[in-house]
Amino acid sequence: MEVSPDDPRRDDVVALLTEHLADMRATSPPESIHALDVDALVSPAITFVTAREDGVLLGCGALKVLSDDHGEVKSMRTTYAARGRGVAAAVLGWVVDEARARGLQRLSLETGTQEYFGAAHRLYLRHGFVDCGPFSDYVLDPHSRFLTLALK
Repeated sequence: MEVSPDDPRRDDVVALLTEHLADMRATSPPESIHALDVDALVSPAITFVTAREDGVLLGCGALKVLSDDHGEVKSMRTTYAARGRGVAAAVLGWVVDEARARGLQRLSLETGTQEYFGAAHRLYLRHGFVDCGPFSDYVLDPHSRFLTLALK
């Protein structure tokens, strides 16, 4: 499996992100959905990555730089066929390593609170993230869970 920067406009990635947004709409109220669409992921503040094996898309994620010392994990998604293979851990590891390489001091994320997000919660906690309050432009929301990781 190789994790590396990629273009979110590739057809297979667009399909995966469309599926991701559909699942978010099915599990969270509209005002609590913070997933980015393809156009938003092309921003210069975002480094989008995919995990692939022999060219086959397994998953994706992104690092969004919020400030000189703070980044955000965005667009974490694993294909249904690749779940349980460590894809999310590999993508998250790449994002954390990239944030450290850029000199960021903190990496945060927002995820849902519903049981659907249980695997994501376990992944982030296993990698050292801890609960925190809203950051950046987020506000308190019963459907959002905020986590952060000190990178020092």
